[in-house]
Amino acid sequence: MRAVLQRVSRASVRVDGELAGAIGPGLLVLVGVAAEDGEAEAVRLAGKVARLRIFENEHGRFDRSLLDSGGGALVVSQFTLIADTAKGNRPSFDRAAPPERAEPLYEGFCAELRALGVPVETGVFGARMAVELVNDGPVTIVVG
Repeated sequence: MRAVLQRVSRASVRVDGELAGAIGPGLLVLVGVAAEDGEAEAVRLAGKVARLRIFENEHGRFDRSLLDSGGGALVVSQFTLIADTAKGNRPSFDRAAPPERAEPLYEGFCAELRALGVPVETGVFGARMAVELVNDGPVTIVVG
């Protein structure tokens, strides 16, 4: 699994013009599931996302996690994170898990974040989504 974390002051996702999920301060988490991923990867990645210290303390240093900050997570599935761009100019998505395998792992990732105490909002798995965000910092981290 791979995730792109963007520290945000707010973020939202819409499907067909309807609001699907929104958060205030926290993380927009774009999640891609590879064919070889399993439940252990979902649990490990959720723990990393919840505990990664990318929020500033009173001295401006990255010293606080999502759990410490009390922020929320807007989790959006994005199979394109598993793209292979090594050959040619068209990305290959052969390594991405098929939807019937990826969706339960995506849901498991969200459930694990919730179990850790993170308020979670989501997009709609497999839908075409419009994501809006205000990146705070900007801070963007890739976690795999």
